Amino acid sequence: MTEIVARSIDPVETRAPPAASTRGYVKGLRMAAICMVLLLINAFSQIDRILPFILAEKIKAELSLTDTEMGLITGLAFAVCYALLSLPLARAADRGSPRFVLVSCVLIWSVMTTLGGFAASFMFLALTRFGVAFGEAGAVPAGHSLIVRKIMPERRGLAIGLFAMGIPLGTMLGFAAGGAIADVFGWRVVLMGAGAIGILIGLLTVFISGPTPPLPTTTMRDEPFLRTSLDLLSSPAFRWLFTGAIFLGFAGAPFYAFSIPFLIRTHGFTATEVGVSFGMLQGLMGIIGTLGGGRWFDHAVRSGTGKVLGPPAILFLIASLTTTAALFAPTGWMSIALFVPGMLSFSFMLPWGFGAAHLIAGPGRQAQATSLVMIGSGLAGPALGPLIVGIVSDAATAADIPNGLALGLLIVPVASVMAGIVYLIANQRLSHFLRQR
Repeated sequence: MTEIVARSIDPVETRAPPAASTRGYVKGLRMAAICMVLLLINAFSQIDRILPFILAEKIKAELSLTDTEMGLITGLAFAVCYALLSLPLARAADRGSPRFVLVSCVLIWSVMTTLGGFAASFMFLALTRFGVAFGEAGAVPAGHSLIVRKIMPERRGLAIGLFAMGIPLGTMLGFAAGGAIADVFGWRVVLMGAGAIGILIGLLTVFISGPTPPLPTTTMRDEPFLRTSLDLLSSPAFRWLFTGAIFLGFAGAPFYAFSIPFLIRTHGFTATEVGVSFGMLQGLMGIIGTLGGGRWFDHAVRSGTGKVLGPPAILFLIASLTTTAALFAPTGWMSIALFVPGMLSFSFMLPWGFGAAHLIAGPGRQAQATSLVMIGSGLAGPALGPLIVGIVSDAATAADIPNGLALGLLIVPVASVMAGIVYLIANQRLSHFLRQR
């Protein structure tokens, strides 16, 4: 989930003086080319991140891994690097060359994805996933910094929107194509091929983006990150929002890490079948959720009530019921259909959660608010959620309890219920905060 929110928010808000308003900006075909290469970067970032989900059963069988080990690879290895490195890499892009940071990150994660195809042990595969996480942690902030440097302010919304569209498109392509290719050529070919394409995209970025001009001096306060973070967390509205983000991480990370293995193992789907069906639905729900949720959030803000977290909270409560039913549905296609509200809830929450955080933070502190919410949703949940599912599944299997993976996945509806309740409380706190301001 974390990597999905950050890609839709620009962490840098600057205003150039009139004399420099067109310096270094691109137009026409050059702007379109930059937007397209950024879309490709974000799409393949998402593809390389989710491939172990669709390939999990094949990797587990060949390398003789347990569900606990798969939970570590898909959860802890990625979450720690992504959550802790995104801020320093963002600052490097702001202070130096975003093109250099972006291209370096793309090449690092693509090479590591390729090396994952040569893995012969759990440790080697885990190390490659750490490398993928290291590279992807800097892709979003560097991409946004590049947009600020190269795209005129009146076009940046479109550029950021296209950049964010890489998430659902990458999810759709990764699940569908990854599963189909793995069934024919094996999981190693999938990782090597995705990594090779990423390397080509990284090299293409060097030529298409061109040199990036330095940012003009801004009036933003240069406060220490810790001080600003503590100030934000002192607000009850933000604390409840942050707590909701933690539960969101515990719901979303296990859902994406183990839903496909659950469908393959419990209902006998092939990787191709579940990849196409699950991937297409997830991509569609991602597009509907982010675009529809964003427009609905704007309408809620214009209403003036300050209650801008009610709809996603209710959707999480509904999704908790349907996800529970999906885990014990008698047929595979019924199970997939019941997973759809959960898919929608995660993408629908993105504009609401980060938009609410920015309302609380106010001008000049939105990036700090974004970073905190990213850490809330992207650290504890992705690090521990899949691991908990793996431990429960392995314990159930050892005790000869059927459908052990479904028992582990019950953490998803439980966390969804908690997220819904917390966001309803945050909805009231935020309304009070905005009235008092």
